[in-house]
Amino acid sequence: MSAPGGFTYTERADGTVRIVHRGRAAATLRGARAAKFLDEIRTGDPQLVMARWTGAYKFGNERTARRHPRNQRR
Repeated sequence: MSAPGGFTYTERADGTVRIVHRGRAAATLRGARAAKFLDEIRTGDPQLVMARWTGAYKFGNERTARRHPRNQRR
């Protein structure tokens, strides 16, 4: 599956799920974790779910960046 946010995932025949971010492997899920991920991906925003599962979600600098003068609306 492909999406414009940079994350994609592939479900393999053996039940393994591979999550790729911008062409690089970000996570490989197997067994119960893969099944739980697939359930979540079908019910929520796929990009947000994949970001959360790979750990690439909210590093803590978002608030600081929002207040930076460069990012202020003019």
